[in-house]
Amino acid sequence: MREKWFFTGRYRGYSLHGFQKDLLSGLVVGVIAIPLGMAFAIASGVKPEYGIYTTIIAGILISLCGGSKFQIGGPTGAFIPILLGVVLTYGYENLLIAGFMAGIILILMGIFKMGSLIKFIPKPVTIGFTSGIAVIIFSGQIANFLGLTGVKSHEWFLLNIQEIIVHFHTISVYSVLTAGICLVTLILTPKFAPKVPGPLIGLLLSTIVASVFYPTHVATIGSTFGDIPSTLPKFALPEITIEKVVQLIQPAFVIAILGAIESLLSAVVADGMTNSRHHSNRELVGQGIANVITPLFGGIPATGAIARTATNIKNGAVSPMSGIVHGVMVLFVLLLFAPYASSIPLASMAPILMVVAWNMSERHVFMHLLKTKTADSLVLVVTFLLTVLVNLTVAVEVGLVLAVVLFTKQMSELLVAAKALPNPQDKQQRIATHMVTDSRDCPQISIYNVEGPLFFGAAQTFEQSIMSAINYKPRVLFLRMGKVPFMDTTGASHLISIIRDFSKHGTIVISGVKPQPKSVLKKMGVYELIGEDHFFEHSGEALNFALQHLNREKCLGCKHFAFRECTSLSGAFDSRPEVREPITR
Repeated sequence: MREKWFFTGRYRGYSLHGFQKDLLSGLVVGVIAIPLGMAFAIASGVKPEYGIYTTIIAGILISLCGGSKFQIGGPTGAFIPILLGVVLTYGYENLLIAGFMAGIILILMGIFKMGSLIKFIPKPVTIGFTSGIAVIIFSGQIANFLGLTGVKSHEWFLLNIQEIIVHFHTISVYSVLTAGICLVTLILTPKFAPKVPGPLIGLLLSTIVASVFYPTHVATIGSTFGDIPSTLPKFALPEITIEKVVQLIQPAFVIAILGAIESLLSAVVADGMTNSRHHSNRELVGQGIANVITPLFGGIPATGAIARTATNIKNGAVSPMSGIVHGVMVLFVLLLFAPYASSIPLASMAPILMVVAWNMSERHVFMHLLKTKTADSLVLVVTFLLTVLVNLTVAVEVGLVLAVVLFTKQMSELLVAAKALPNPQDKQQRIATHMVTDSRDCPQISIYNVEGPLFFGAAQTFEQSIMSAINYKPRVLFLRMGKVPFMDTTGASHLISIIRDFSKHGTIVISGVKPQPKSVLKKMGVYELIGEDHFFEHSGEALNFALQHLNREKCLGCKHFAFRECTSLSGAFDSRPEVREPITR
């Protein structure tokens, strides 16, 4: 059982040929991950080496302990606004504690099998906050792209834009030239050399140009953050107190939720590319382990990276070994070439993050959802605007609540309770709603076709529609509930209210109750309230029961002829209604 949990057959049939494929893909992804790791760390408000540490440690642990064979983990763009906000508000040391706490939350989510719950987050919410994050990342790199000086980072989007406008006059031609070289390289490389890592080539080319022609005119990693140490990160336990736990629980929870969403979305993408299937709960545990251990070495929160995972698959990866190779490769680069990274201009990093933001913006899906002009469009826009203008926490909370409210409203509108009678033109005389007219409507038996979910959002409307329509107090209320797929306790409570009110002067008959509503009705005591003999599987049986409770004197002379039995009932007091065949629809 333990072997199944830790390995889940991911290395079954593994061979030397498979290792060669993993080695190649791991090296390629490792090369791509180095500039991205540094760029994500800088954009998150911490030193670039912390991004490299995260790439190494989290990358190896996520591949080793996760639930996807092809997942590549590390720092990602999605975390940038959250991590920057935590650093600006609480500081780097507390970011490590928040990441550690997020790791514990992820482990608990996996243990309690919450991996499948992520799929219940509506797409407009995920697209909304993803696009919002992309805008924040892109705008956050404008200052470095233009080489602006004196710009301060703020947690709020509008303040950051204001900083750019106020300091726009400090624009540096050298920075723009450096960033332009990197950007053009990033754009052209996939077209002319798709297998060459564009971010690395753009970084190297722009750095060489800047170092040779104008080495003192652009800000570099070294001049801004100091030299990157070519040593392994040191182990250190963060100072965790009750006060800090309470203070950081909200950002930790947000990091955990976003990490879960991003990693599972990445795993789903990998499944689609490889016809495989990931283990969602194991993936959450793996992500949690990585985020618990990484902060102990100074690393920032990590999750599954969709772009790097896709690159891993495209380069022939066959097992998690490629992710382990990717982390080891980055480790060797850190040990051998870290001093050279200090001369990388910040302007060279900006286009890399801008392209990442552009690619993660989901602009095509965003515009498609926007053009539908539905409730989803509203959820999308609200989530997007709140992500950009307020923060991700508020955006996701409001987006989810709004989606639930709008969904509840739409579902409540699906419930229909319409008066019905048998169709005389039908051989089986099936009961239909369009048969009731002013001249054809039984004064003593009111039949209602109830269709749709009977839940808290529709329960009150259901009760009002029934009660307002039976003010004339018929003798029998016949509810056909064969098309009620779901009922909650609120719906059952309103049905009980109808039953108690109507039972004072008449009889309730119910037919066609589905298993789920039947279970709720039994638990709520409805069967005991009116008697199990008032529930029928078929409408024909229920109608025979209802006809037996008529006041025959009132039938004499009736001209409505709502049922086929009415011909005899209206002219002969002692006539007995014929037994009809069960109506199954």
